[in-house]
Amino acid sequence: MVVSRLIPPKTFITNKGPVIMFPRGDEKDGAFLLGILSSIPLDWYARRFVETNVNFFIFNPFPIPRPNRSSPLWQRVVELSGRLACPDERYADWAESVGVEYGLLEPEDKQDKIYELDAVVSLLYDLSEPQLTHIFETFHQGWSYENHLSEVIKYFHAWSSRI
Repeated sequence: MVVSRLIPPKTFITNKGPVIMFPRGDEKDGAFLLGILSSIPLDWYARRFVETNVNFFIFNPFPIPRPNRSSPLWQRVVELSGRLACPDERYADWAESVGVEYGLLEPEDKQDKIYELDAVVSLLYDLSEPQLTHIFETFHQGWSYENHLSEVIKYFHAWSSRI
């Protein structure tokens, strides 16, 4: 399982938490990558190779979509992941750089953003609806995925009709 987070300023991380630094790009590029890494499609892929730890030997070849920044899908991943990553004022400067607000989200709003993020990332991977369904069906044995999948598919259809 890939657990990705935006690290707040002045926080130490152990060697169990690989940190990605950006020699090029900006905070929006970081928000895009954070969104991809936080999605079920990427996590499903990672589970094919990861048992307990994600190290850079495993992480580096992960397939990361690379759409143009003008892509509506790229922009929406940045908006969604940027907003989801900023639960409090520690992230105020980063949120401003990304162009999102910070602060706690209502649980339903947060979950809707997660559903939409999974849908948009699925489209960036050029998945079909049957492929997306397969990912959910095989993601975790015993997982009650039906509601999550149903909500993701709603956003998947909505975004499919826009692009």
